[in-house]
Amino acid sequence: MKRYNLLKLLFVGLTVFGFTSCKESFLETPPLDNLTAPAFFNTDAELMAGTAALYNKVWFGSNGQALLSFGDGRAGNMLTPYNSSWEQFYQFNVSNTNGDLRNSWNSFFTIVAQCNVLMYNVETYAKPEVSQEAKDRAIGEARYMRGVAYYYLVQNWGPVPIITDNLAQGADTTLARNTVESVWEFAIRDLQAAVELLPASSPSGSGRLNSYSAKGMLARFYLTRAGLGSTNGQRDQGYLDKAKELAKDVIENGPFQLMENYPDLFLTANNNNPEQLFGLQWVSNGGYGSGNQFQSQFAANSQLTGFQDGWGGGHGASYDYLVNADPKDSVRRKATFMLPGDHYPELIKADGGYRVPIPADDAWTTFANFKKYVVGTPDDNGGLGQQQNAPNNTYMQRLADVYFIYAEAILGNNASTSDPEALKYYNAVRERATLEPVTSFTLDDLLHERRYEFAVEGDAWYDMVRLYYYNPQKVIDMIGNQIRGIYTIRIVEGTGTPQKKREFEFIIRNEESFTLVPSKFYLPIPDTETAQAPNLLKDPVPYEFN
Repeated sequence: MKRYNLLKLLFVGLTVFGFTSCKESFLETPPLDNLTAPAFFNTDAELMAGTAALYNKVWFGSNGQALLSFGDGRAGNMLTPYNSSWEQFYQFNVSNTNGDLRNSWNSFFTIVAQCNVLMYNVETYAKPEVSQEAKDRAIGEARYMRGVAYYYLVQNWGPVPIITDNLAQGADTTLARNTVESVWEFAIRDLQAAVELLPASSPSGSGRLNSYSAKGMLARFYLTRAGLGSTNGQRDQGYLDKAKELAKDVIENGPFQLMENYPDLFLTANNNNPEQLFGLQWVSNGGYGSGNQFQSQFAANSQLTGFQDGWGGGHGASYDYLVNADPKDSVRRKATFMLPGDHYPELIKADGGYRVPIPADDAWTTFANFKKYVVGTPDDNGGLGQQQNAPNNTYMQRLADVYFIYAEAILGNNASTSDPEALKYYNAVRERATLEPVTSFTLDDLLHERRYEFAVEGDAWYDMVRLYYYNPQKVIDMIGNQIRGIYTIRIVEGTGTPQKKREFEFIIRNEESFTLVPSKFYLPIPDTETAQAPNLLKDPVPYEFN
């Protein structure tokens, strides 16, 4: 795949049929009417079709393996000992030449570029026949996507350049980074605008954003922003209150509801279900970059995919994740990682389902391979699916996240809470996992629940970022205490019978642990970027808001 640096990405233009990028020098500014063919902005339907690619292609480089190395690898949820690129993330030793680092950086700035160009073109080229409602929706989608891109950029790289005008800034080789506080403010303003511009509801089953989707994401932004700049280990109550207010609004007035059965969340048949606030809309017939590549990389074998992919046999859950799981939390565990003897009737249906092989007694290393987002062959999915192109959505936010945001905002700076409202929604997520309700919870309890609810959804690292902002030593200690080495799995003798539920023993083979130092908290900027724009290595500056 051809690599583009940031300055070239600033010229990327959005079209109905796909994406193009400037092939000239990054110093050459293309004419405005070459960025997007204005003929595509004739009707409301054409405008809506023109924004569809914001839901998949632009996210491709940051999905799949990058999603996990960034989100679950650094947080200690996964083990990938045979991929040196992914290993760098959970060892906190990421090189500025790392391919996933480059792909994700490019993906996020491609999103920014596409959104900027789209907003310009909607205002410039939309015909009189296009309604104001349709233009508002398109701009609202762009503001949402750009804000979310910056949410990931600021938490992964810290200070980054704020780009609003591709053409004015695209030829600027003196491009500077903006402060973390500026980037958060910019992202929050984008989501605030999206709340106002997006409609209150979306077409049924479309997966399109609405104002409640934006409120749910903005609540997440406020919750994280509450800790930034803390000097006393306390979060800003004003931001906590905003997060609580928005989360409550989404819960009580939004169109979302929890799915009854946790494993059903990850079936292709349940794409765009009522729990999804925002999900990437992958398709299996749209060419490379439009389908979900996750299964290709992480399914344990090709039998599960029906093609020659399925390269995940040497990857899986970390030892730390497995030994800290509540044995009663088997519903979420089984839907997330496979253990020996597990049966999955939804995979390889024609053969009666897939049963995970039981390793030999003398096996030195075995893995709890990935299950979440492994959806099976085309026969398991109504004929949909191709190699490296699965049709299942990637969740970017679910209602369960909003429940936890609400509970955490109520908990705030307290050591624990027994607040009835917080418990109501905290326990709702637990009870779906068939766990007993509790009468109080602490922040550690909540972080544990989030870890096992959202594992393999790329969220865990951002939970740690939220905590690091106001209590960095706690995060450093949490990571330092994790054991991330290789292991093997044994079924406890006498279990796995009709009389006794299967129990597992996890035997560590190499007690590896890694230290997070503050200088490694943020990822390095890819070398391709600093070579073109060396000012990215200078101290960041505040952004001047209009």
